[in-house]
Amino acid sequence: MRMMLRWTVPADKGNEMVHDGSMGTIIESLMERLQPEAAYFLAEGGDRAGMIFFDMKESSDIPGIAEVLFQGAEAAVEFVPVMNADDLKKALTSL
Repeated sequence: MRMMLRWTVPADKGNEMVHDGSMGTIIESLMERLQPEAAYFLAEGGDRAGMIFFDMKESSDIPGIAEVLFQGAEAAVEFVPVMNADDLKKALTSL
């Protein structure tokens, strides 16, 4: 299932992580593990944030993905099922 992983990292923790290099390490590890179709990084409400769109094979993958961000970045994390335009078209034709 296509998922959006969305996270925010508090500004103070993000500053610390940029300074010590761990921000890049965590993002690289997520990119390697998830092999996303797209990834975006932004500022949201004064915090560092990101969104990664990827195919989740099993819902049991959630804890392993989230813990990297929870423990490594003190991040707030969301997993949201999403569709692309082709998925939406398919869904609408079946209604």
